Amino acid sequence: METPRQRARRQTMDDIVRLGREQLATVTPAELSLRAIARELGIVSSAIYRYVKDRDELLTLLIVDAYDELGAAVEAAVAAAARRSPRARALVACQAFREWALREPSRFALLFGTPVPGYAAPAERTVEPGTRVPAVLIALLEEAWLAGDLTPPHGSVPRSVRRDMDRIRQEFGLTVPPAALARGLGLWSALGGAVSFEVFDQYGRDTLADPSAFFDLHIESVITAIGF
Repeated sequence: METPRQRARRQTMDDIVRLGREQLATVTPAELSLRAIARELGIVSSAIYRYVKDRDELLTLLIVDAYDELGAAVEAAVAAAARRSPRARALVACQAFREWALREPSRFALLFGTPVPGYAAPAERTVEPGTRVPAVLIALLEEAWLAGDLTPPHGSVPRSVRRDMDRIRQEFGLTVPPAALARGLGLWSALGGAVSFEVFDQYGRDTLADPSAFFDLHIESVITAIGF
């Protein structure tokens, strides 16, 4: 059972992450300020370091928080469409990714925007939450393959790429062929690129009258190329 002291510390940590998220809406990640958070909490600036040792630690907390919320949103959307085909659920996953990014542009920018100078995300804390979305897409690819709903693409795969795919197949216990897996991973990069273009207004304000329809068309074409 959680003690009152542990509960108070957890609440303070939750408040620090919440206030960090609020800062991100108005400043760049490099400009995050622990002193400003301390003021919001009503504590002296030195006290904040009992909870978060420096700005890099705050960045890591915010990155993990954003990845987990994004992953949970995509997983929930796919679960809600459980009766639909793997292809349909892959599109649902991509739509949920886009919807979260448009709802949380500053947090999306933290994850997929310009790297923060001097900051290196600790792999032991960020890789697992950061791979929740691609893990969903890979699971759908494997499901489609096992169900006979995936047509392996034609053409050879470079030996170096095959080695990478074989390593991933072994890591995740996959049976999907390397060529299909390689194109499946391409969906992840295509998704990130398409959403980045929209979040960062790379298309231009007057280019697309219906960005949502264009997004679906683009992602469906990538899904089709994979062989779904």
